[in-house]
Amino acid sequence: MDELTGKIVAVTGAGAGMGRATAQLFCSRGATVIAADISGAQNELSKEFGASVLPIDCDVRDEAQVEALIATAVSRFGRLDAMLNVAGFGVPAMLADADMAEYERMLDVDLRGVIHGTKHAIRAMIPNGGGVILNWASVAAFGATRNWGLYSAGKAGVVAITKTAAIEYASVGIRANVIAPGTIVTQAFAQIPRDLETQLMASIPMGRFGRTQEVAELAAFLVSDRATFLSGAVIPIDGAQTAQLA
Repeated sequence: MDELTGKIVAVTGAGAGMGRATAQLFCSRGATVIAADISGAQNELSKEFGASVLPIDCDVRDEAQVEALIATAVSRFGRLDAMLNVAGFGVPAMLADADMAEYERMLDVDLRGVIHGTKHAIRAMIPNGGGVILNWASVAAFGATRNWGLYSAGKAGVVAITKTAAIEYASVGIRANVIAPGTIVTQAFAQIPRDLETQLMASIPMGRFGRTQEVAELAAFLVSDRATFLSGAVIPIDGAQTAQLA
């Protein structure tokens, strides 16, 4: 499949998990990927895919670094076709026990980082006739769950920002959508206590957890020219978990 051939795509959180799987899939389908992460693990992608990957150290909490990331894509390749804001993490806490310093660190990545990427991608895309912004939220954005209220608030903000971008910049050829993963098996997933894993499994009608490759496949479709009339959408990929919400 060569649906992404020639596309210039920036991916944050590309060092691990869904970001890494997405960067790998995009490279395998012909895209040039600017792989951004804070860990340094994104450098391994260039060993795997050579010139198809440009690894960059980027802390999405720092607006200047995100702006520089996008400026590098434009200066090296002439344009940016898609911005994938994947970087994010969650810290569980009951509301009365929340550590606000930890909350601010989480929100700086999960929401502020997405705003940085969306803002500067829009600025880069307008002169070139548009592009695609794809932001990662979570099924946690759709409802309340014990211990995850602050995380849910940040992800709900991602949904609001993305829908706004879709409306405000549709006329200049920019599409903006949200991927909302359910429980996906990543490196971080291995840290989940067994009793919580059992509880999560019971909540998924399909009876299994998702794979990073499956999320990457959805991202590939949304960035491709097969989805040119799809904007402002929030798409859960969760084994029908959120279909149970009232």
